[in-house]
Order: sequence, then C-alpha cells, then structure tokens
Amino acid sequence: MKYEQVYAMSFARVYPLLVSKAEKKGRTRQEVDEIICWLTGYGREDIQSAMERQVPYGDFFKNAPELNPNRELIRGVICGVRVEEIAESPMREIRYLDKLVDELARGKAMEKILRR
Repeated sequence: MKYEQVYAMSFARVYPLLVSKAEKKGRTRQEVDEIICWLTGYGREDIQSAMERQVPYGDFFKNAPELNPNRELIRGVICGVRVEEIAESPMREIRYLDKLVDELARGKAMEKILRR
C-alpha cells in the first residue's frame, strides 16, 4: 500500500484494528488510548472526536498537539521495516504507533512501552 493511501485512511477505520490487536492478547482499549495520548498529546476525548469526524490517519499525526520527544527511543521492526530507519516522517509516526501497540499485545509492561 502506498503511503498516500495510508495517510488518506480514516483514523476511525484504523483505531478499531489497533484495539482489536490488543484485546485479542488480553489488553484493553484504555491501554491503547494511553499509548496514543502519550505518543501524540491528544486526550481521550480528542481520539473519540477524530473518529467521529473521520479524520484522515495522516492528518491525525500531522495535527497532533505534541508529539512525545521520547518517541525517538522507539526501535525495532514492524512490517519488516526498522521504524527508526523510515525516512518519511508521517509514516514513521504511524509505524511508531504500530510498534507500541505490538509491544502492548506482546505483554510488555506499560512503563517500558512508554519509555519511562
């Protein structure tokens, strides 16, 4: 899938997939929300609003109130690509979220996921 197609997808389409991945492994929607809030600076109400307004996934990250500076500590492979090597910033932000939700689903402690 080309980057433009990913950016154009509605956040409301992607969010349930992230939650489902976590819930299948015994984690919660609240934990996914905590990760999203930590990464982007949005509040839980903002997440709900973005879903209701069908905000494009790329815009969700582009308009994030405050991307967490510790996100650059996120390392590893997601979808066969090292997240720290992704050159295009919006896609790197999207993959950071993918990586964090993946770590959540694998049972990693929230303290470690949020790089505290």
